[in-house]
Amino acid sequence: MNARTEPAPTESAVVARPPLVRELLLVAGLFLVYKLGRQLAVGDTGEAFRNADRVWDLQRAVRLPDEVSVQSLLLHGETLVQAANTYYATVHFPATAAFLVWLYLRRPAHYVWARRVLATVTAVALVGHLLFPLAPPRMLTASGLIDTARVFGPSVYGPPSSDQLSNQFAAMPSLHFGWALMVAIGLIVATRSRWRWLWLAHPAVTLLVIVGTANHYWLDAIVAAVLLGLALAVIRPPHRTGTTGGRGTEPAEPADDQADENVAEPTLVGAGR
Repeated sequence: MNARTEPAPTESAVVARPPLVRELLLVAGLFLVYKLGRQLAVGDTGEAFRNADRVWDLQRAVRLPDEVSVQSLLLHGETLVQAANTYYATVHFPATAAFLVWLYLRRPAHYVWARRVLATVTAVALVGHLLFPLAPPRMLTASGLIDTARVFGPSVYGPPSSDQLSNQFAAMPSLHFGWALMVAIGLIVATRSRWRWLWLAHPAVTLLVIVGTANHYWLDAIVAAVLLGLALAVIRPPHRTGTTGGRGTEPAEPADDQADENVAEPTLVGAGR
């Protein structure tokens, strides 16, 4: 019949921040696997172009929007198309890295979750690149699209035959879009600001950029979103635990405007037994 007082657990009590050196080595290793995997995915260019024709015909059959209409919007001004090329070239990796660093420092449990999701999606995508090489629409003559990066700059790709840094025939799925969508979802889940939904602007802009610059088809982004959805269904985000007066649950993480060391009010456990 005795009641005992126990503090509600906080995230820092449940999940400790992973060792920094280990995480740096792990993320660096994942990046190297990503780059090496893309190189291993360099296969038959003929198959990549045949797959491109199939994807293009399928998109027309299911009446997806024409990529040409998106590119025509960018071509209204040289500054706009150069901004799109710059976004494609410079935002992908830094935004994802900044996202992981912020989670590591402020939301360690969410960091572990996000890192696992990104690693899973990337690994499955690399398998897809091996099994389904795909030339991007900027290489497909029938598309009527131009390579905006080559024409207006800046460009991150050299001639496909001599490019040793990237596999240009690994268009599907689009990791540009998959990572951007995970960054937005991760920040929405891990934060409480009423403005957090604005993070969806990042994948929205990324989608318009990758399509408008003719680096990806619509289906590349759709497949990436499906893979991310499956990964999120299997790798669930951390539960925010804690109780308030015995009713429901409240996030255990300290609010952004509170000190991290704040501890939740004690909860009576076993009362009334």
